[in-house]
Amino acid sequence: MSAAPFPAPVVATAGSDDPGAPLVVLLHGRGSHEREILSLVPRLPAAGPAYAAVRAPIAEGGGFAWFANRGIGRPVAESLAATTAWFRGWLDEVAPPGRPVVLVGFSGGAAFAGALLLSEPGRFAGAAILYGTLPFDAGIPTDPDLLTGTPVFVAQGEGDTVIPRALLDRTWEYLLGHSGAETRARRDPGGHGITAATLLALDGWIRERLTPAAGISTP
Repeated sequence: MSAAPFPAPVVATAGSDDPGAPLVVLLHGRGSHEREILSLVPRLPAAGPAYAAVRAPIAEGGGFAWFANRGIGRPVAESLAATTAWFRGWLDEVAPPGRPVVLVGFSGGAAFAGALLLSEPGRFAGAAILYGTLPFDAGIPTDPDLLTGTPVFVAQGEGDTVIPRALLDRTWEYLLGHSGAETRARRDPGGHGITAATLLALDGWIRERLTPAAGISTP
């Protein structure tokens, strides 16, 4: 499926301007935009990585979305296939083989990050799935051991009423169970929003991804 109908990516950047620096890609939620999620950067590692917040390609509700939905947290398979192809076209240009890439997605961006990771698990140095679901039943593989050895950070709100609880639970069980991922997981007492405690834990997790022992070194 061609990605031609989508506009050229709009990207907001921060951090290192070294084209070889580890790249942390920030993926915003449905109805939001790239500048909103870029505001997390001051709470994340300042030294080492480059940050790129990408605007989703589908205009929706005064903001943008990563895919058409058939229900909250349930992507339309054809739409998700088209937008992930569009995104990979951008990523291939900015992160050729050898440049480490970590995905950080919130809500709808978490589902999109999950689609990218599950489709090409060997490409990414890790992924953070924040307050969202993996894209189940949307043409994306979720086989056992698919993410063996892949670092994943997952955070959920115990009181989240935006993402269906069944999808949150299914995501939690897959990532901590038969996915094979090296998963760091936390549940907060709040709802559908990133807490200060989760940001602190995410900061530490990203720092670990930037150590030589994790296979990623800063320039």
